[in-house]
Order: sequence, then structure tokens, then C-alpha cells
Amino acid sequence: MSPPAQNIYDDDIFFAGYSKLARSVEGLAGAPEWPTLRAMLPAMEGLSVVDLGCGFGWFCRFAREAGAARVLGLDLSEKMLGRAREASSDAAIVYRRADLEHLDLPPAAFDFAYSSLVLHYVVDLKGLLEIVHRALVPGGRLIFSVEHPIYTAPSRPDWLKDDSGRKTWAVDRYLDEGPRSTNWLAPGVIKQHRTVATYVNLLLELGFTPRRLEEWGPSDAQIAAHPEWSIERDRPPFLLISAAR
Repeated sequence: MSPPAQNIYDDDIFFAGYSKLARSVEGLAGAPEWPTLRAMLPAMEGLSVVDLGCGFGWFCRFAREAGAARVLGLDLSEKMLGRAREASSDAAIVYRRADLEHLDLPPAAFDFAYSSLVLHYVVDLKGLLEIVHRALVPGGRLIFSVEHPIYTAPSRPDWLKDDSGRKTWAVDRYLDEGPRSTNWLAPGVIKQHRTVATYVNLLLELGFTPRRLEEWGPSDAQIAAHPEWSIERDRPPFLLISAAR
């Protein structure tokens, strides 16, 4: 059995830093990968939706505005859930504290499961995906994003330079999966490094049918608006996957 998840989002230092990020202040519009994720979504009208790691509830509110009948937002962080509840009084959105390492969902209860940049924290990903598969109706969809495995396996936090002086990024032990500690917003944040193959093969093993996979990088238009994002063309920061039950 997996130990309880690391609840880094309730750490005061981490939460203060996270609250200042563009995706925290601006919501979905502040997430550079959102246009790609949005294009992968099914029509929301009438759906029962579960958001695994709902954070401030931005996607929960989007799903309702897009016509979802009911939305369950799950998160381990009381600070995140508190902010989510403050932002909406919609009775069709229920926010609940839950540890995704030890989740229980009723069978065939949801049409759509969504998760944004959360599953790379989960140790027992296979166990969680089994629960999600059971909780989806036949034909239901799962869409999630994680930090790209190239991003979760850096050799050091500093940029390197090749012989021409161009900055590059070294990858360390890409095929060695498991926990990696990083200093992101706070020291000692643990993320689970997995290969792209592991994500896809887990879905296949559990009976999902992968529908689309995107290794997100900024478009030319996004780089024109945010020149600092150009470095993300060298190593995709996000892996986005759509699958059907």
C-alpha cells in the first residue's frame, strides 16, 4: 500500500509561491498548455465529471459553464479547496478532500475524468488509474496532463552550454523511474519520474484506449507574445494524454 501523499500544497511557503503563478492568478487562461488541452476535451453538455487534483477549481467551474451536469473536484490540499469553495457557490460542484493514493469512487459514476499536472505526484499511479477506469461509464473519457518525463529527469537545475555556447538541458537516468526531489517553490518537492512508454502502457494494460498524445511546446504565436517561452521548444514541459474507457 502506498504511503499518504506528500501534501506540499499546504506548505505555507509553497502555497504562497504557487498562488503567484500565472495559472493561479489568471486561471485556465494563464496555463500555456490550456488551448491544446481544451481541444482534446469532449463536449461537456450533461456530463458527470471528476477532476483529480482540482486545485483552485478553475476546471470545475469551466466544466459547469460548458454544460456539465455535475462536477466533483478532489484535492488533498485544504488551502486549495478553501480557495475553490470561495470562488463559487454552484451547488452542482462539490469539492472534497481526497488522497489520490487511497481514492475510492463508485463504479460507472462519471462520464469524464480530468487531471491537470497532478498525476506525476502519485506513487501508485496504476492503482489510481484502476479506480478511474472502474468509475467511468463505458465509453467515458480520461484526459490528463503531467510534467513531461524529459522535464522530470533533469540532471541538475542549471542550464548547460554546448560547444557553441547554446544553452541545453541534460537528462539524467531517463529510464530509471521513481521519485525525484526538486526545489520548486519550496525545497524537497517529490515528483514521480516515469517514461512516456510507462504512461501509455499503463493505460493499455488497464483497458483504456489512447486517443491522442501531445508533447506540448509553445506555438510561434505564443513565443511572439512570451519570448521567454522559446526555450520550451528544446524540451517539452508537458505531456497531454486522452484515452477512452
